[in-house]
Amino acid sequence: MSRTTLYALRRLALSAVIASTLAGCGTAADTGAADGKPAGTTARTGTEVKPIKAARTITDSRGTTVTTKQPPRRIVCLVALCDDMLAELGMTPTATNSRLLAHEKFLGPRKAAAVPTVPGGFLSPEAEAIVGFTPDLVIGLEDTHGKLAPALRGATTFWPVQPAKWQDSVGYLRDLAALTGRTREGERAEKAFREKLAAAEAERSDQTALVMFGSDENFGVATPGNDVAAGLLPKVAHYPWESRGVDGSYAMEEILARDVDVLFVETLSFGGPAKPGERLSDKLAANPLWKRIPAVKNGKVVEVDPEVWAKGRGTRSLGIVLDEARAALR
Repeated sequence: MSRTTLYALRRLALSAVIASTLAGCGTAADTGAADGKPAGTTARTGTEVKPIKAARTITDSRGTTVTTKQPPRRIVCLVALCDDMLAELGMTPTATNSRLLAHEKFLGPRKAAAVPTVPGGFLSPEAEAIVGFTPDLVIGLEDTHGKLAPALRGATTFWPVQPAKWQDSVGYLRDLAALTGRTREGERAEKAFREKLAAAEAERSDQTALVMFGSDENFGVATPGNDVAAGLLPKVAHYPWESRGVDGSYAMEEILARDVDVLFVETLSFGGPAKPGERLSDKLAANPLWKRIPAVKNGKVVEVDPEVWAKGRGTRSLGIVLDEARAALR
């Protein structure tokens, strides 16, 4: 698989802000360190949560205004952030195209299987099928599902979201809590996440971490600004990886030179989790440079669930990322 195809695959799996043609993915005020900078360079993330007021109209951090006549109860999720937010608010989507809910800290496999799947897949969900679910609200990714807006107009309300950092995710949660009237649930979820993030910052590790993604033997590096979960890593570890835009990614030689202590690996696959022997870390095992990375030599390679690490992007998913990252960095 070419590197171009790899990034196209990640776009399909993660739908990140970066384009699929790469060569090598109402916000509350915050006092935390800027994404991409080590915790401690500015004040630690605040744990205070402003009250959320129920509203029929919200304007999100990107300036998108959403209005619903009644608190939405039938919500169709075209992006996993939607599933994450609903879980935090004690709700279940009317239909979804994500596998996030099958995670044990969401609904679990049995209950998740009862949630209808939106036909057409992530990139091309069928508008007619979406309308057939009679939703009050449809939440999708702006750069992927924005094209559906004309087809849904008049039948339902469409809300395009586009998170780039954890503060965006918190803002979207607060907005949805206001629309649904689940204000206390939204406040509790935000509070729990902020406290978890502040605790992680207080115990920041000096070890060097890296989040890799890929399929076959091709890989990319998840960076703050392009990946919401990666934006948390500088707060809990040394994370010297910055986006290189459309001009390229990191070579294995560069990764080796950074003396990575802990490697988090997202194997991009379809049809379910990759099996042992098919994971990215298994595929890279034959690379002599891979074998020399400290994390590999010391057994500190952690295969993580891309449904949570790459796709989730909400406060519950990011809380899981923090838990798993901190456990591996001890």
